[in-house]
Amino acid sequence: MIVKTVMLTYPQTLQSAVQGTHPQVLAIGQFDGLHLGHASVILSAVRIARETGMQAAVMTFHPHPKEVMRKGDYEGYLTPLRDKEDILAGMGVDVLYVVEFNEEFSKLTPQQFAHDLLLPLQTRTAVVGFDFRFGHKGAGDEQLLRTLGEGEMTVETVPPFLLNGEKVSSSLIRGLLKRGDMDEASQWLGRPYSIRGIVIHGEKRGRTIGFPTANLELTDHYVTPAKGVYAVRVQYGEQELRGVMNLGVKPTFHENGMKPTFEVHLLDFDGQIYDQELKVDLVHYIRAERKFDSIDALISQIREDALTAARLLT
Repeated sequence: MIVKTVMLTYPQTLQSAVQGTHPQVLAIGQFDGLHLGHASVILSAVRIARETGMQAAVMTFHPHPKEVMRKGDYEGYLTPLRDKEDILAGMGVDVLYVVEFNEEFSKLTPQQFAHDLLLPLQTRTAVVGFDFRFGHKGAGDEQLLRTLGEGEMTVETVPPFLLNGEKVSSSLIRGLLKRGDMDEASQWLGRPYSIRGIVIHGEKRGRTIGFPTANLELTDHYVTPAKGVYAVRVQYGEQELRGVMNLGVKPTFHENGMKPTFEVHLLDFDGQIYDQELKVDLVHYIRAERKFDSIDALISQIREDALTAARLLT
């Protein structure tokens, strides 16, 4: 299934977005991460849509409000837009509305958000999380949204999703990634954390020591997890490959540091893949990055890392 994506800038493209719409059940939220908590909201919308014969839709906002308003500790996306589309397709969503979040949109009142945006899109049921806020400075909550529906739109509120007694949240997942706790991050996401990148020409040092690597230029502004070595699964076209990835600044070769690089050594694969896109699932964190006293010590450790990755990915 492919999700139909509608890019919407308010109010400029609202009329064109409204044309051809059908009565729908709409899950509303930022949904960065599409973790288990987000999934509970979206799957509730899909279930109601199937029960009522309506369209299942999701509304999200791009760029991230924190990025636009320069507030908080925004450090990239857990799930950039393209990744959202792929995941939502697997959840049975029919339409994804991507509303451009800009300063003008941030000033919408709750009344404008409901009457000028949701109702014209034929939203019959809005599905939101228990802590949903909307409108200028978050003035609206799910109770106000229910009032603003005025009999045309009902509101379904989904309770918090708890894992081991703790509420699943994007901010906590970001913290887990920063610590390299990939196992727990995967539990909360409901899948391994993943990135996409295009294979570019790097320093080509890996091939000289027997471990050629694919140097990735990321396709989006992803959250960067802890520096170190990871066991990864790589999707290359229709192939799924095992690999070991180093994320870091290569301190053995660079004294003053550099921009972190993502370098993947593919196990059981030998071929040229420059300019190709790879999707990389970060499955396990093996160890922190460190500086080695000699190239031989580095080679020995890389060999051990590759064996560890192969074992973890069997």
